[in-house]
Amino acid sequence: MLSKETIADWFRGLQDRICAALEAADGGGTFAEDQWERPEGGGGRSRVLQGAVIEKGGVNFSAVHGPMPDKISKALGLADTDFFATGVSIVLHPHSPRVPIIHMNVRYFETSQGPWWFGGGIDLTPIYVVEEDARYFHRQLQMICDKHQERYYPWFKQWADDYFFLKHRDETRGIGGIFFDRLNDEEEKSQEELFAFVQDVGDAFAPIYTELINRHRDEAYTEREKEWQLLRRGRYVEFNLVWDKGTRFGLDTNGRTESILMSMPPQAHWVYNRPPEAGTAEAATQAWLRKGVEWV
Repeated sequence: MLSKETIADWFRGLQDRICAALEAADGGGTFAEDQWERPEGGGGRSRVLQGAVIEKGGVNFSAVHGPMPDKISKALGLADTDFFATGVSIVLHPHSPRVPIIHMNVRYFETSQGPWWFGGGIDLTPIYVVEEDARYFHRQLQMICDKHQERYYPWFKQWADDYFFLKHRDETRGIGGIFFDRLNDEEEKSQEELFAFVQDVGDAFAPIYTELINRHRDEAYTEREKEWQLLRRGRYVEFNLVWDKGTRFGLDTNGRTESILMSMPPQAHWVYNRPPEAGTAEAATQAWLRKGVEWV
């Protein structure tokens, strides 16, 4: 069985590699880093980029441990135990409404009583859905999944559709991606095999997003399009504060608030009763925000 230190060290290196790739792609900013400690045990490195392409981007690494909070124990169906959790979490908010928001999280969790699992996922939230981009994004994820298990992509794609969904709006957060949780050796895969899958997901992040940046970074946009971006960012905030389990886990385990909420955009708008006008690019994007779209 892999040691938790081995897994955490790999995640720490992943953070370094992704930050270097994003700085090169952005071409104008560098990450500022905060190292922090959790009073109950462990800590992490929070890194934030404010650059030429990325208006606000966070790439966080953490490795925390200690007694499992009672609320988490009950939610996970576990007895009182100590826990260890490590991973990398990323959210990037670009300046341009032509460049999509992206999120990734890859993580590992274990308890002192024995249960362990991997979780994570990657999803894309375009301000304006470009069908070619969406198909490219999903093809890359499908190739990663198929390398390890052919049933992974349809399974994890459906999981993402269901998870990244604003129930109170009856719309998806974006075009989805893949999402998985509590993967362990009950899935007929060893810990080493599951870790290899998580590693491939993590290493795919930078090349996938760099490609999308380069496709759209120099495109002009209007004030109308910027206003639509701020409204879509508002939906992003709603999901993260109302539905996201990672946000709740971080707050319930007394995590660092600044790091947990780094996923929030620098600006967002909420306008009363503002549906997109029929026949517009905004209405076309709204029509894509539904479950079950077959992108590949």
